[in-house]
Amino acid sequence: MENPNLEYINQLSAGNKEFEIKIISILKSELPQEVKIYQEAIISNEYKVAADCVHKLKHKVSFLGLIEGYAIAEKYENALKIDQIEMKKEFEEILNKIQNFVVTL
Repeated sequence: MENPNLEYINQLSAGNKEFEIKIISILKSELPQEVKIYQEAIISNEYKVAADCVHKLKHKVSFLGLIEGYAIAEKYENALKIDQIEMKKEFEEILNKIQNFVVTL
């Protein structure tokens, strides 16, 4: 599976380091909160709430260059909307990857 990277953020910034720092700062502050809300929703079997969380998280997955991960997140989001969680493990592996990556930034 692909690994998180900053290529997309670098492309967006066109060399503007201030912009890159701001985006990374947002990722670092929002990601843990969104993951926590997602986890709480899953534990509570509130799959529609979890789908909303995955919707937000999939954009962070995309920002970190995970094209396949984005596709998985999108499928999982749609599955959660109909109370299906078969893709949970796959999605949470992506979450772990991006969380570990963001911590190193």
